[in-house]
Amino acid sequence: MSFSLKIVDLWKGYNGNVVLKSCSHVFSGKGVYVLTGPNGSGKSTFLRICALLEEPDRGEVLYFSGNGPLKKDMELRRKITLVLPRIGIFNTTVFRNLAYGLKIRGVGKEEVEKRVDKYLEAFGLLHRKKQNALSLSSGETQRLGIARAMVTEPEILFLDEPTASIDQENTAMIERLIADMKAQGRPTVIMTTHDNDQAHRLADVLLRIEDGKIT
Repeated sequence: MSFSLKIVDLWKGYNGNVVLKSCSHVFSGKGVYVLTGPNGSGKSTFLRICALLEEPDRGEVLYFSGNGPLKKDMELRRKITLVLPRIGIFNTTVFRNLAYGLKIRGVGKEEVEKRVDKYLEAFGLLHRKKQNALSLSSGETQRLGIARAMVTEPEILFLDEPTASIDQENTAMIERLIADMKAQGRPTVIMTTHDNDQAHRLADVLLRIEDGKIT
């Protein structure tokens, strides 16, 4: 099933300060879309609106599948997920952090175990499976956050500065994981970064937000 996102004439402001203005774009097809732009340009606000976590002042966020437009219901929200720069994790094991999203979706116990192990291994965290997630390093925590998003197998993964404030080794690992997603063709990744070199390494489509618009 094809899955696409259309942004139409978005406007968003806070306390009289306009962050996004007449912002439009179509994200269609698989791959990695990377948004760059100066601090305060609206990159994070744009992702939150796309992920249906925040309402625009004006404009529309439209999702489409092969069968046409999708309702903004729980089924759609389970097909998209946003990973923020600061990961909120549960005070429990690494395994249970990943398993939670599957259990609330009604996934069976055996499938939960299989899928959690698959993503823990892919993200280099299988050996931390029984460890309390709060004891992880900042880089491991960031990987856990992306793994937790991926275990639900979304159609679109939004990543807001996924390697901000982590060391070079973990940055390289996360970049490899994003490259793997691109190679496998799922999910579509829409990410922001302040690192122009990283943007050029990862992007299939490179975009810039400046003065409230995407160019």
